[in-house]
Amino acid sequence: MPTRHLSDEQRQRYANFAAAPSPDQLARYFHLDRSDREITDGLRGDHNRLGFALMLGSARCIGVFPGADVEIPGPVTAFLVDQLGLKKAPGLDGYFDLKNGQRFRHLALIRERYGFTEFADNGPARFRLTRWLYALCWSGDDHPGPLVERAASWLIVNKVLLPGVSVLERFVGRIRDRAQKRLWKRLVAALDDKQRERIAKLFDEGNESGFAALDALRTVPTQRSSGEFLHHLDRLEAIRAFDLRPSPPRGVPAASLERLARVARAGKPSAIAALQEPRRTATVAALFHTLEAAAQDDAAELAEALITDLVKDAEAADKKARLRSLRDLDDAAILLRDMAKLVFEENALPLDQWRDALFERLPRDDLVAAMAEVDAIARPRDAKPYAELLARWRRARRLFFNIATRLEMDAAPGGKAVQEAIRYLTKIADWSNAKMRDAPTAAIPKAWQPHVLDAEGRVADPRAYVFAIIDAWRAAVKRRDIFASPGTRYGDPRRGMLDGATWQASKLVVCRALNRSLDAETEIAALSQLVDGAYRTAADRAASNPDLRFETVDGKTRIVVTPLDRLEDTEGLRALRPAVQGRMPKAGMPDLFLEIMQRTGFAKAFTHLSERQARVEHFDTSLCAALVAEACNIGIEAVSRQDVPALRRERLAWVSQNFIRPETIAAASARIVSAHAALPLIKIWGAGDVASADGMRFTAPSSAIHAGPNPKYFGQSRGVTWYNLLSNQFSGLNGIVVPGTLRDSLMLLALLLEQETELEPVEFMTDTAAYSDAVFGLFWLLGYQFSPRLADLGDARLWRIDRKADYGPFNSVSKGTINLPLIRENWPDAIRLAGSLKLGHLKAAGIMRTLQVRDKPTTLARALSEIGRIAKTIHILHYVDDAAFRRRILTQLNHTELRHRLGRRIHHGERGEIRSPLQQGQEEQLGALGLALNAVVHWNAIYMQEAIRQVRSDGMDASNDDIAHLSPLIWRHLNFLGRYDFSLPDTVMNGGLRPLRNPTSAWDF
Repeated sequence: MPTRHLSDEQRQRYANFAAAPSPDQLARYFHLDRSDREITDGLRGDHNRLGFALMLGSARCIGVFPGADVEIPGPVTAFLVDQLGLKKAPGLDGYFDLKNGQRFRHLALIRERYGFTEFADNGPARFRLTRWLYALCWSGDDHPGPLVERAASWLIVNKVLLPGVSVLERFVGRIRDRAQKRLWKRLVAALDDKQRERIAKLFDEGNESGFAALDALRTVPTQRSSGEFLHHLDRLEAIRAFDLRPSPPRGVPAASLERLARVARAGKPSAIAALQEPRRTATVAALFHTLEAAAQDDAAELAEALITDLVKDAEAADKKARLRSLRDLDDAAILLRDMAKLVFEENALPLDQWRDALFERLPRDDLVAAMAEVDAIARPRDAKPYAELLARWRRARRLFFNIATRLEMDAAPGGKAVQEAIRYLTKIADWSNAKMRDAPTAAIPKAWQPHVLDAEGRVADPRAYVFAIIDAWRAAVKRRDIFASPGTRYGDPRRGMLDGATWQASKLVVCRALNRSLDAETEIAALSQLVDGAYRTAADRAASNPDLRFETVDGKTRIVVTPLDRLEDTEGLRALRPAVQGRMPKAGMPDLFLEIMQRTGFAKAFTHLSERQARVEHFDTSLCAALVAEACNIGIEAVSRQDVPALRRERLAWVSQNFIRPETIAAASARIVSAHAALPLIKIWGAGDVASADGMRFTAPSSAIHAGPNPKYFGQSRGVTWYNLLSNQFSGLNGIVVPGTLRDSLMLLALLLEQETELEPVEFMTDTAAYSDAVFGLFWLLGYQFSPRLADLGDARLWRIDRKADYGPFNSVSKGTINLPLIRENWPDAIRLAGSLKLGHLKAAGIMRTLQVRDKPTTLARALSEIGRIAKTIHILHYVDDAAFRRRILTQLNHTELRHRLGRRIHHGERGEIRSPLQQGQEEQLGALGLALNAVVHWNAIYMQEAIRQVRSDGMDASNDDIAHLSPLIWRHLNFLGRYDFSLPDTVMNGGLRPLRNPTSAWDF
């Protein structure tokens, strides 16, 4: 069991002052109240009074009594000196002298008066901490590094002095080990004797067929084709026929089950066979707990993609056919136009003989033929390309028959009609010749009804009926009104919502986590105050706001905000920027990666599929080469060298397959973000409380299943978008791969909720996008401030709570009134929904599917929209009133754009296209790109900090205001091309920095 879970930097911060405490922290931990002053006033000597106060505050803040070797931050000493009324800080060398027993008497007094205890002596506290950590491990939140840090925080809060770091690491390691062994035993105990025997036979010595069977069952589809879909359905039936569908043991968390199953899905059968019991049997059991759901997800995704391709092909063919018939349509249209002219403009036509006179000038047969031509070619805007689809009948019938009969699907209330239609079709053997007069018609989309139904409302064209249900099925799957059962990505989106006894037990925890009350009146009153204050502030300053004006067009008043002017750089910044950038040392991606790996220890985050650390020699070099190959999109051939064991192709392939996974990349990135945030320079750029998101778009292979169309960005191809989250410290916090382009802004909420770094952004900025009122409402309920850039406020609608309030110039644009009774009625459910998201029981990416029945929002969705209208109104008022706020949003979004430019430089291979057709491969490759971006930013920040120190020592006045406008998103000094050398300078190997360059030297690249 590994016992070293923290990086070197984290170990240095443990029980120590990592940085000077903030004013809030000083007030919280080092404030001396009346009882504290009574004790300090009774002590002799200023050094004793200051020493006692320092020991007390440090125990509250960092969990230990600091010794002489601990560097006390100056603000702490100054804060205590001021409270004690001392003229200056006395020296404390004598206080820390081991021969002086006064300090030890003070420590005993603090323990006695304030209740501080030693970790080894406080059994009840250790028991409570054990139960808390065990619950976290059991629920799946068992990453060892964060667990150690959370345990340290728990001990500090509960006045238990921190033990040595190794002691706490071993303590946490034992608890994790116990939780894992319990999980294995529970999974094995849930199997019956026959199931255990079947699993054991898979690994009988010499039974290669068992390995082959396991390998075949785990295979995922790799091509976007009907043949691949049918092969995958065969695999799905083989999984069912294997007859090993154990029921999940009650109380086993899904996250823990999925993590164990991931080992079995990706590991070699021989590696699984080598595991010790009960872990081996538990791992295979976890695989079969999730295998059918994963296979159904893959099948549903591929089926949806193939149906989409079928419809797109028909639409493209229909468009070509219509273009070919355009000349015939023109002739008919001209003739009918001439007829219309005669009717409307020719006054000589006799009223009683107008028809004969009309046909004399325009022959009746010509008009009838023209109308027939129009009927044949012209169609409503939402008409379906039925003729072209009918030409693809055999393909469509074969595909959808397999979907209907071989996929196990269920339905939410909004998909019951589609489910009924599919059940009807599955009972009919021959769709080509069946009449289907008695088929259910509730699911037929409106655009299909003219093709399907007769005058009596019954099915007239069976093939049109099948195409109508295919169209309805595709739309229902997108909304998850139809979902895979069992399934995860394509499963029931309502699964995981807190309800029943679970909700009753979690109410208080949820309210504390959200900082919200279950009392709707309390929250509505607070919101009313906020929106009223925002209106009055903006109204009072409207007359003096040079950027704001109101324009009335066609009786409608619009808000107009003047675009921001470009800010000119100060003279100091113009001198500082080239001085810093000119001193940056040169580096290539490999040695930059290696240096950051050494400084942050992020290589330890890359564990084997079995969750063990790598034990091979020079693993760091192999890992670095594999990451460079992924991030630069060049493949392992470009970085492999057969003369270097750590860089041999087979070694790099082994590292890529067993160590580089989305979760290990995220853990490594979190280590870089943590180290980056600890640099003094970073505090000038931001506190990490603001984040922004935008997307990088990549063309994907034509065979990619996880890809979508968008002619604007991908032309005739398909592609993916990597939406990534950037903090105001320039560090990337999370990323998500979306097929095509983003349609649901709640994907962005998922970025925030599922990011695993130590930063906790509370304000979220994004470019103008298709956000909805419900999105504003959910962000507000979860405690986030949603601050999108508003490119065009002309059609913005403001809402009010008080109908009679006078908001001056805003009265004409704030005519909407919030429906407070709707909010009151649904407030408990809104809190329950937000709590399910906050605690991770529900995924944000699919939440909108739980808020709609067919295409209509539920009552809860409408209540969320009402809450969101309040939050959006407050945001708009703040946006139009405060130019600094608008500029802050613009600056953060510009940083995101600059990060993407750097990302394009790094991801230069294969013309920047993503070559992996599989979702996991795409996530791994773009995750490696995100890790590379964080490594470059952190490396740049380290050397920019050193360059600024050198610039200041040379006499330049580098103010913090100017430094705040510098950016670590620079790359002119970095080499992304050429031969890749995986070595480090000796100074860096020994923990030092590279020498800075002479700012007057020529740049080689």
